[in-house]
Amino acid sequence: MVARAMGTASITFGLVNIPVKLYSAANPRASLSFKLLSKEGHRLKQQYVDPQNSDQVVPRNEMVKGYEYSKDRFVLFTPEELSVLQEQATQQIEINEFVPKDAVPKAYYDKTFYLGPDKGGDRPYKLLLEAMEHTQRYGLARYAARGKMYLVLIASAGECLAMHQLHYANELVEPKEIPNGDAVIKEEELALATQIIQQISVDAFRPDMYEDEVKQRVEALIEKKIAGQDLTEVAPTETPASTSIVDLMAQLQESLEAAQDGDKKVS
Repeated sequence: MVARAMGTASITFGLVNIPVKLYSAANPRASLSFKLLSKEGHRLKQQYVDPQNSDQVVPRNEMVKGYEYSKDRFVLFTPEELSVLQEQATQQIEINEFVPKDAVPKAYYDKTFYLGPDKGGDRPYKLLLEAMEHTQRYGLARYAARGKMYLVLIASAGECLAMHQLHYANELVEPKEIPNGDAVIKEEELALATQIIQQISVDAFRPDMYEDEVKQRVEALIEKKIAGQDLTEVAPTETPASTSIVDLMAQLQESLEAAQDGDKKVS
């Protein structure tokens, strides 16, 4: 099945211009969702109420947007003023610099889109793709769309280009701000942990080996519900999480033996 483009843009680096189409890297049809209904099974309609005005329903044409600049104090904006605040959508992806392909920490990655060549863009598109593969560098760019200015990373994704939407630096929590304890690791513990890692290591990411088992279970239960079965009859019993203090060396040794047993079964 051919993917459907969700929009168009243009990549520029130097004097080169590359018209591209944007495709979502995620498949929205792969997720499950439940609708809010009445007890009779009717779809519900969302309404907004004003709690300071006797919970009166506010129609959409009477709603305004505001910014909370202090506790419960807002400055209101007209639609015309909001349009002034928004960044003009140029649909230009302007590459400012190229960085080593692994230079951007994973925490900066927010959302991914695939890029395909638009009409007349085949040759420069393929040129950029191969040049980045050859230099092992990806392009940092700015992308103005949907009223915002995004920081993006143009990268190769096999046979096509990818655009990774990135967080800005001030949007992230610094790792040094995360408490990580003051434990001291013994050499023998490190040796055992290293053995476990080596025992279950593979040379490549194999996504086809992993499936959303919870989704599969829920889908199976939904089918039973459609067939008229009471789901409380098949509800799994919850296993409480262990909170007891255990011997780390003993756990490591058992883990290594389990990994070795698993290796024997596979071979």
